[in-house]
Amino acid sequence: MIAVGGGIGALARYAIGVWIPHKPGHVPWSTLLINSLGCFLIGILMVLITEVWAAHRLLRPFLGIGFLGGFTTFSTFTVEVRGLFESGVHLTAFLYFVGTPIAAVSAVLLGVLCTRTASGISTRGAGDA
Repeated sequence: MIAVGGGIGALARYAIGVWIPHKPGHVPWSTLLINSLGCFLIGILMVLITEVWAAHRLLRPFLGIGFLGGFTTFSTFTVEVRGLFESGVHLTAFLYFVGTPIAAVSAVLLGVLCTRTASGISTRGAGDA
């Protein structure tokens, strides 16, 4: 299930990369979108399978580890940061380096909050999201 989900996630990531290509020396918006969207979706998924549904035992490995693991691409992010630094756009590289993890964590928290709100789960004490 992990391999199947991972393959599908990687194909989805590739499709977005083709749809939103980036030029060398510029912010790779497709990777930022992919990682932020994947983190938002993991926030949603984790609330759904731990707080809302009695999920099938293979759903988490298929979607969480497989699909979203294959979809997100933090290894590409690190290569792109290095490429930006090597191309001499140091401020862009630094902002991308710092901004991506902030966007990713914020996306997870937003996914958790939106899902808890939509499902009617109390968000009091949700600091442990």
